[in-house]
Amino acid sequence: MNRFYLYSIVMAAILMCTSCEKISTTQNDVCNLDNKVIPLSRESKEASYLLTIKTGHSITDCGGSCISINGKPYHVNCMGEGHVCLNSAAVTIDQNGSAITATTMDTLDLTSEDFFLMPDRSLDYVDEKGSHIFLNIPEQMVYRDTATLQFTFTGLFFSETAAYSNN
Repeated sequence: MNRFYLYSIVMAAILMCTSCEKISTTQNDVCNLDNKVIPLSRESKEASYLLTIKTGHSITDCGGSCISINGKPYHVNCMGEGHVCLNSAAVTIDQNGSAITATTMDTLDLTSEDFFLMPDRSLDYVDEKGSHIFLNIPEQMVYRDTATLQFTFTGLFFSETAAYSNN
């Protein structure tokens, strides 16, 4: 899928949602992009989805030492616990037996860093049958693959209720 097509879908969703202020609560649920799974393509051999995830906190919330890199404390914006930033990433979701993974499709969707501190999140998803379920991603530090430069999230699972509080 080319980058222009992906960004066009995201921008269309955002533009449609700017008009949500004057519509009903039920319709407004569609416009809330916090912690969602949005199908981009289910028709190809490799289905693709847009994950929208609220992450991150203020540097004052962790005293500038949220993570340790080479033994030194750091704070990186828009990563880890919190809900300050709305991140999005186009991913492919693969299932091999009971193991479910999600791999980013674009190298810069989440961050330009070589790592991403993913907080545990339960993402709302409406499946092919119209049922509301959750894609749950456990907290993890993911690193770019050195060949593809993509991130791969592991340990994902689906459930009927949210497994995480998304704090």
